[in-house]
Amino acid sequence: MTQTAPLPGNTPPDSAAPAPAPRPAGRIHRAWSVAAVTFVTIIGAAAFASLPGLLLDPLHKEFDWSRGTIGFAVSVNLALYGLTAPFAASLMDRYGIRRIVVVALLVISGGTAATVWMTESWQLVLFWGVLVGLGSGSMALAFAATVTNRWFTARRGLVTGILTAAGASGQLVFLPLLAWLVEHHGWRPAAVTVALAALAVVPFVWLLLRDHPADVGLAPYGGEYAPKPAPVPGAARRTLTVLFKAARTGPFWLLAGTFAICGASTNGLVKTHFVPAAHDHGMPVTAAAGLLAVIGVFDVIGTVASGWFTDRFEPRRLLAVYYALRGVSLLFLPMLLAPSVHPPMVFFIVFYGLDWVATVPPTIALCREQYGEDSAIVFGWVLASHQVGAALVAFLGGLARDAFGSYDPVWYASGALCAVAALMAMVIRRRRDPLAPAPTPLAAGA
Repeated sequence: MTQTAPLPGNTPPDSAAPAPAPRPAGRIHRAWSVAAVTFVTIIGAAAFASLPGLLLDPLHKEFDWSRGTIGFAVSVNLALYGLTAPFAASLMDRYGIRRIVVVALLVISGGTAATVWMTESWQLVLFWGVLVGLGSGSMALAFAATVTNRWFTARRGLVTGILTAAGASGQLVFLPLLAWLVEHHGWRPAAVTVALAALAVVPFVWLLLRDHPADVGLAPYGGEYAPKPAPVPGAARRTLTVLFKAARTGPFWLLAGTFAICGASTNGLVKTHFVPAAHDHGMPVTAAAGLLAVIGVFDVIGTVASGWFTDRFEPRRLLAVYYALRGVSLLFLPMLLAPSVHPPMVFFIVFYGLDWVATVPPTIALCREQYGEDSAIVFGWVLASHQVGAALVAFLGGLARDAFGSYDPVWYASGALCAVAALMAMVIRRRRDPLAPAPTPLAAGA
């Protein structure tokens, strides 16, 4: 089949005209360098995710804001993070990955830096909740899914696992440093460090990231060459159309429900409330933050391994196992919190770290299986449910601590929800060929 040249005005916005013919990929495919730049970008942007749990006590002491008020700002951040993700995936189709990611990093940097001058709680909601939430949502896992879908045909599960682990790597890099800064110099230098980290990644993205393999005359890794599609207009309309279409299917609600529980039990609960909960039991903030960093170490291992497993095993069964094990571990956590770090707590940290976001590769694989070329946008909406779940628990966890003087009810409730998620994962129906076109009535009757 011959390929026609693109019409004037349809040239991709952040690249030269598509190459007329593919060229050899070389010994190391360019897709791997794009994946490496994406990995570093997510690490730089992940610094902001390390800070909320460290800010609860300092902001409470300095401004006399309740933990519920601070938790509300965090919940706004988490909710916008999720709700922005599907629109960001469509905007990347319209304007290119590079432009959207650069703008997102600048918004994250500006919003975080602005918190240094805040004096009222509404400013925390605006700067940290709204601005950083919008910027981080554009840097969400839908970004990793878009890069993986465009640049890789083979090894998609492995690459998804590696890019997902980048967030944990950022936590590993920044959390001990930020905890030390908060402990010895206050929360403002920590906020400035986060702003500078996001800003430092911008040149790498602009110079090294490319939108599509055809931009450099290559086929995706493990696939066949295809010209770059024309920019897709109407990003918001397409995002909502994909949502309405997916919402008429059962698997979408099962995936969204399980991922909401995933967010509630990780970002909403452990990432936001583990440090203050451990501090309630007499553990120093730096020690508790160090434990979260260790979760980040084993999260990298667990997520990359999960990507490898996803290429080889049934994703539904993997999800069921991951959620079941996570629920059991959360039920034991209240008994493990103590003034010092002891072997059972270390075992929990290692175990929970291996499971932290191991759910992402099989969830993305199921979205791809069910929804084909729309899978990145569908996953964006599934990720939105993840962040809504996280936002609710970030807020309710703070309220529970204010009301009961303890986080124990939230740990137990989250463990029970994980058992529900395991059951939901097992009933997702299987679809063999999501890319095959639906038969027309004529073809069906032929």
